[in-house]
Parts: sequence; structure tokens; C-alpha cells
Amino acid sequence: MELTQLTALSPIDGRYAGSTVELRRYFSEQALIRYRILTEVEYFIALCRLPLPQLAGFPEGRFDELRELYKNFTQADAEAVKQIEATTNHDVKAVEYFIKQRMEALGLGAWREFVHFGLTSQDVNNTAIPRSLKDASRELYFPMLEELVALLKELAGQWRDIAMLARTHGQPASPTKLGKEMMVFVERLRKQIDMARAIPTPAKFGGATGNFNAHVAAYPNVDWVDFANRFVASLGLERSQTTTQIEHYDNMAAIFDSYKRINTILTDLCRDVWSYVSMEYFKQKIKQGEVGSSAMPHKVNPIDFENGEGNLGVANALFEHLAAKLPVSRLQRDLTDSTVLRNIGVPMAHTTIAVRSIIKGLNKLIINPEAIARDLADNWAVVAEGIQTILRRESYPSPYEALKALTRTNRPIAEADIKAFIDSLELSDEVKAELHRLTPQSYTGLF
Repeated sequence: MELTQLTALSPIDGRYAGSTVELRRYFSEQALIRYRILTEVEYFIALCRLPLPQLAGFPEGRFDELRELYKNFTQADAEAVKQIEATTNHDVKAVEYFIKQRMEALGLGAWREFVHFGLTSQDVNNTAIPRSLKDASRELYFPMLEELVALLKELAGQWRDIAMLARTHGQPASPTKLGKEMMVFVERLRKQIDMARAIPTPAKFGGATGNFNAHVAAYPNVDWVDFANRFVASLGLERSQTTTQIEHYDNMAAIFDSYKRINTILTDLCRDVWSYVSMEYFKQKIKQGEVGSSAMPHKVNPIDFENGEGNLGVANALFEHLAAKLPVSRLQRDLTDSTVLRNIGVPMAHTTIAVRSIIKGLNKLIINPEAIARDLADNWAVVAEGIQTILRRESYPSPYEALKALTRTNRPIAEADIKAFIDSLELSDEVKAELHRLTPQSYTGLF
């Protein structure tokens, strides 16, 4: 069966391919090979610049030709690497042989044995994969989140003056402003995005078991720790200093935990907006030809927020596994990290689908002031907090208990009930006037 969007096993390459196609540049098999070649080529160039004595004669003017191996890496190149791998049965060794073949073709074969010099596969993988994650985060993930935060901030400004009934434990509570409720998510996301950006992206680079054994054996007078630190830093990564054969992944786990935390906030946003839609605080823009329900023609379902919540759940399940599994390895290494690392793109894709759905859903919302005003008008009991607090200020006896007796009832509390209660109090006309100014529409505090 030919692989198409209709036959793809995963929806991220099928139904939702339009939202995730850009991630292939970072997390596909072809992308992984390209990032491995980038690591190998830049390492070779760094050895030339050291220089190792045997590389002192390498023509510096040819560096750009080597860089073309990853800068203009094509699908045909990836297929050539996979053909080599069919023989080697080792993916990183296949990359090494591919580069050596291309160096021969460029007339640079005399220096080919310094490709992958002194390295183990994980020096390449644990540099290539973090670099791909950093690039995808910087170029796609964070800009996408910033777009969402900017939209939420814009909506918060538009809805700044819209008073609405709050609900705590699902029950009517002190009124709030719709714009302020959106700013809650702006603040939460802003803090977590800044924290996520600040986590260094780690890399392991130190030979077979992290000790530079082969490097020191061949060139004992080179400061290999300093060399590796500078090389890894040149790739925009932070080298872990004391490792086994593999990166210990603690910072990678921190990155995935931070992305999971951001997704948890987004899940909260989806559920809140979904609830506001169900309460008719929002209506949704109708697109000609769309169907909300296969049976009920009147329905316009909040599918974007449901889609977002579902994909965030899938993403977080995988981020949770990545964060929990990667830092755990038997002794100096086992291979469980290798197969798990190949799945980084999956939660990134589900997150992308979710955020795009949320942005789409937010752009479809239409405020319904009538429903919001009706809820406020039907819940005069919510001003009881303000009344009893002013009564406390005035040293009125047992104000909380007085308001509790009035409002804790199974019948609705109307405006007339509140006004009659205020008029019955033994207070000055000035304080009574102050209490009468409290309404569900005005009792919104600072925001």
C-alpha cells in the first residue's frame, strides 16, 4: 500500500499532516540523518582548526564544500545513507561512510579517516538530536506559543470591561472580568515559556564511555575537555561534563517536563473556554457548509477546543514517558534511549496540532453579552461577600452570619431581597447608600 495521508498509520502524518509537515525538517528519519552529518562535518572542521598535525594541510577553503553535505541534504542523499545502512546494519556508521564517500568524490579522501575520529555513536546522536530539538523549539514551537499568547492578550484587551459571573466549585461566586480571566492564562503561559527557554539544551561528547579514551591515546597533549566544550558550544548546546557513553538526559527531561506543564495550562484553557461556550457566554462564527452534528442541524460544536484537549493529552503522555525514561539507563548505557529518542517529534506534533486548533477556536469566538448579563442579573447573592465585609468594617454584629441566613437558601435571591436586607440594617444612610451601590455588574474588584 502506497504511503499517503490517507494510508498513514499515524494521524500526525495523515489527517493532521497539514499542521505538522514543517516538523519533518527536524524529526523525520531524513532530518535525523542530516543532523548527524552536520555534527560529523562540524566536528571534522573543528579538528582541522585545532589543528591535529595530520589535518594541518587540509585546505580551509574547502570547508564550505563539506558543509554543503548537510546544508543541501536531499532525499536522494538520505536514501543513499539508508542503502549503506542496509549493509552496515548501523545507522551512524552509515553516515560516516557516506561522508567518506563524498570526501573521496571531492578529492579530499586523504583526510577521510578523521571523520568520526575517536567518537562513539552517542557523541553524534546526543549532539544531533538535542540540536534538532533546539532548532524546532526556536523556529517553530516558541513562535507558535508566542502567537497564541499574543492572541490571548489581544482578546483580554477587547474583553477587559466585560463583567461576568465567576464560578468556584461550579457555583456562582464573586463577579470577575472576562478580560482578566484571559490574562490569567497570558501570565501563566508567559512564565512557563520563559522558564522553558532558559533550560540549556544538553549534549554528550566524550568518546566511548565519556572519558576521551581514544582521543587521549592518540593525542595525549591536547586539552580534549576544552576542545569538546568549545565545539559543543559552537552548536548552541551545553556539554555535560561527566557522562557515561550517553547523555544523562536530565536537562532533556526538564525540557519535556516544561513542555508538559505548558500543555497542562493549555488544557485548562481549553476546558474553560469550552465551558463558557456551553454556558452561551460565547457563540462561534459559522462557516458556510460546515456541519456541527450529523443528527442535530442546530449544533455548532466547540470542536477546536476538544481537538486541542485531546491532542494535548496524547502529547503529555509521551512527554511524561520521555522525561521519566531517558534519564534511566543500565550502567554505562543500554539501547532503550535510542528508540525512545526517535519519538520526540510525536509529542511535538500533537502539541502543534493542539495549539493550532486552540488559535483557530479562539478566532471563532463571538462574545454573547446577553447571556453574560443574564447570569449576573440572576445571581444577586454574589454581592453578599461585599456587604458583609463592609459591615465588618462598620463593626456590625455577626455580619457573616446575617448574610448567610439571607443567602444560603434553595430559592433564588433577587435584587429586591438584597435591597430589603440593606434597608433593614441599623446603619447610617451613607453606609446604606454605599451598600446599595454594590451590584453583580459593579462588584468586580480591581480588574
